[in-house]
Amino acid sequence: GAGAGAALAAWRQLADSLLGDARWSNSRWGVLVVHPARGDTLYARDADRLFMPASNQKLVTGAAALAVLGAEHRWRTTFAARGPVRDGVLQGDLVVLGRGDPTVSDRMRGDAMAPLREVADSLAARGVRRIAGAVVAGGDPLPEAPWGYGWGWDDFDEPYSAGVDELTFNEGFSRVVVRGGARAGQPATVETRPAPGVPPIVGRVTTVAPPFAPSPPGSSASRVRLRWLPETGRYVAEGTLVAGDSVVRQLAHRDPAAAYLVALRAALVARGIAVAAPPDGARVRKAPGAPAGGAPLDTLFTLLSPPLRAVLPALQKPSQNQVAELLFRTLGLERTGVGTADSARRVVERQLAAWGIDTVRDVAVRDGSGLSRHDYVTPRALVRVLDAMRRHPEFRAFHDALPVAGVDGTIAARMRGTPAAGNVHAKTGTVDKARSLSGYVTTADGEPLLFSILSNNHTAPTRAVDATVDTLVARLAALRLGASRAPARADAAGR
Repeated sequence: GAGAGAALAAWRQLADSLLGDARWSNSRWGVLVVHPARGDTLYARDADRLFMPASNQKLVTGAAALAVLGAEHRWRTTFAARGPVRDGVLQGDLVVLGRGDPTVSDRMRGDAMAPLREVADSLAARGVRRIAGAVVAGGDPLPEAPWGYGWGWDDFDEPYSAGVDELTFNEGFSRVVVRGGARAGQPATVETRPAPGVPPIVGRVTTVAPPFAPSPPGSSASRVRLRWLPETGRYVAEGTLVAGDSVVRQLAHRDPAAAYLVALRAALVARGIAVAAPPDGARVRKAPGAPAGGAPLDTLFTLLSPPLRAVLPALQKPSQNQVAELLFRTLGLERTGVGTADSARRVVERQLAAWGIDTVRDVAVRDGSGLSRHDYVTPRALVRVLDAMRRHPEFRAFHDALPVAGVDGTIAARMRGTPAAGNVHAKTGTVDKARSLSGYVTTADGEPLLFSILSNNHTAPTRAVDATVDTLVARLAALRLGASRAPARADAAGR
């Protein structure tokens, strides 16, 4: 009716006003709002121009994974013996053949060591009390560098930028706990969690006496830093800690597979299974399947991950980059036999094309997480992904994995106290000078809408971008569109 038309016109006027503000004179906004059931475009602004999506790329990755792999897909990690088991001794190496399981983590299992303890229990149940060789990685199904194309090399020690491999432990990072001694001059202790020795760290932190006067703001006698030593393949913890004080840092694994193997060795030893060869935290020895003249592998058992439907919330709600990258490379591995970014890109592009998205004009897929500054997408392409999943048999798994405004995930603190709270299911995205939010919103009279809002090249504070986006989305949730078809804007005619 007339009231619905006036309400929509008021929302469009608000959007034009907010997005035309002088703060955005040096930046770009791309917006598309669609009523999918009616086929109406309610608002469009540069909807067919390319934008850097940041973590909105995870919408593409998650949707393609559900469509290609299915919600029940599980990752298989196979444990094999190179050599016979005699009198409780494995006469050779324990070989671990991974395929990119992203779930051996505190987030997914409560304790990242839990599945590795299951492996130790399975070995013990087979009578293995000692491994005469080493614990090694078998094969190389994800053969590329651990990091994605176009990632920032100066972020490699940060958990959000940790690399991945066919064996990845705790989403590629550990917590490092450094504790000062009881008295000045005593050495500080360095402990890694959830696994000891992962990553390998040399402690050079000195315990000092507390200052006589309170430290001024921004300074402290406790100063600890972690530094990578490429010549040794280890980190060093250095600096000073006040007696009795402690600090906790998060640190990425430079060699993901080595981290997994060292953690597994720790689980075996804790179970009473001795491993003769010492762990090599700096290098991973790859063990091919059955080299000429070498002993063949004897499969012992296989560890299965939780299904993809259980993994998706751990990907989307916290915007977890390493899960996204492993899922991306898994698409390539499972569909082409090659777990590389290029093969994954081809699989994703084929799926996008099946959904009617022009893979030359509307997207540039370079990784699974959106960390790459070479990913590009149009708002229209993202809305088409959202619409394709709306009609997909596994829509509930896709929809429920997304953050919920005012409730959980990366928008838990946003849009509280508005009609969007508990209503909007949407994916955020943030890299330097790129911010995004795309997803699903239901209007006040129960009409489902799809939206994509992308901001690029802004120098205004991120909180100003968020405030603009949140205002627009909350007002969408407050709209009453009525039973009549709202007219589409002239500039919104889609391809």
